[in-house]
Amino acid sequence: MPDFSHLHVHTQFSLLDGAADISKLYKKAAADGMKALAITDHGNMFGAFKFVAEAGKHNVKPIVGCEFYLVEDRHKKQFTKEKKTYAATSFSWQKIPKVIKTW
Repeated sequence: MPDFSHLHVHTQFSLLDGAADISKLYKKAAADGMKALAITDHGNMFGAFKFVAEAGKHNVKPIVGCEFYLVEDRHKKQFTKEKKTYAATSFSWQKIPKVIKTW
């Protein structure tokens, strides 16, 4: 089987959408021989620190991401765009907030 890594995963920190425990995600990824695993929680990065810390225990590369919703007019109660960002290194992880500001 070719290398495969899940890039669209919601954890228990993805409010109203995710229920996956980060430790269990890594155990499953390692058991399946995945070299990397990403999270893309909705609208927050609360799980990022635990996600990165847990990666070392399972020898799986963490890819930190987030699924953001953008609006053109903050007074309208309707999402206009959905964007996903990913960071595979600590340098790019620190740049996510700057990228979001340019959208």
